[in-house]
Amino acid sequence: MNIAVNTQLLIKDHLEGLGWFEYETLKRITVQHPEHNFLFIFGKPYDKSFIFSDNVRAITVPIPYNHPVFWYYHFEHRIPGILKKNKIDLFLSPDGISSLNTKTKTVFVIHDLNFEHYPKNLSFFYRHYYRYYSPRWAAKAQRIATVSEYSKADIVARYGINPQKIDVVYSAAKEAFKPVGNDIKKITRDTYALGNQYFVFVGAMILRKNLINLFKAFDLFKKNNSGNVKLLIVGAKRWWSKKIRQSYECMEYKDDVIFTGRVSVEILNQLIGSALALTYVSYFEGFGVPILEGMKCETPVITSNSTSLPEIAGDAALSVDAFSIESIAEALEKLYKDNDLRQQLILKGNIRKNEYTWQITADKLWDCIEKSF
Repeated sequence: MNIAVNTQLLIKDHLEGLGWFEYETLKRITVQHPEHNFLFIFGKPYDKSFIFSDNVRAITVPIPYNHPVFWYYHFEHRIPGILKKNKIDLFLSPDGISSLNTKTKTVFVIHDLNFEHYPKNLSFFYRHYYRYYSPRWAAKAQRIATVSEYSKADIVARYGINPQKIDVVYSAAKEAFKPVGNDIKKITRDTYALGNQYFVFVGAMILRKNLINLFKAFDLFKKNNSGNVKLLIVGAKRWWSKKIRQSYECMEYKDDVIFTGRVSVEILNQLIGSALALTYVSYFEGFGVPILEGMKCETPVITSNSTSLPEIAGDAALSVDAFSIESIAEALEKLYKDNDLRQQLILKGNIRKNEYTWQITADKLWDCIEKSF
């Protein structure tokens, strides 16, 4: 069988959430299924390391600009022609964008429907593109994969899709994440936090990641607790908005917030593994990979009690109300003061993390693909 894959997010040294999902699943699926041929369709010149096995062939079809207008032309006009020319039997799109204008069978991966719940968090063209096409892509696809039971129920409720058509394919954390020793913790704290203890946030700086309430909660925590604890924000300021900037600038303790920028996986491992706790208090998520990264590093996790996050964390994280500054601040204080609680969460996390691996993810995604044959 000839399987084409939309691999536009496989970009060397720039893999992010959905890109890692593509990378980790495809490198396993292609190697484990040599009986099938795969055509990877890149949007930029690709690195040869993404050609995972001999049954993978690649082409580059440049997308001039990262904008819905160009996405429309690419997916509704160029992709159908490529699928027809290469006699493709199945089109897999793992990043939430698909094509209506093709007769080729499609497996469509929807990670979440954040744009339906919080459309104003996206710019005009992006939100209208996703809200118009996503229900249509979902209806057309032979199979849909999504990353949590929450997202599955959301797709069913929002788009009226038959639940039997949707497979839950949980995501996972990179295998590189692991606990770090006390010597590494000291070096990391000295390098990034002026030798102090710190809480760490990891993720894109977009509104639904709830940095505004995290900043306010950290201020409240600092008012109520002595000690020079810091808050590390790890990630690029690509989506840094006016509202987030203003909330930061209004902080009383903003000098205790440290922005590291984007870091390598190795450094990220050290930053998470050396933290008092990982704070991931988003008000909307389809999965929540940083929760697992914290667990794999044996770092306690604070997360929200909404959307998919309780499903992923189970009882191995401290849950908070994402919309309550007091709730988040109280969790920060608990993990700052209560070492027994920290150890309990670490032990539970060591059990919970084993339920999510990239091999399990790849196997479940392949099962979804096979159902569409």
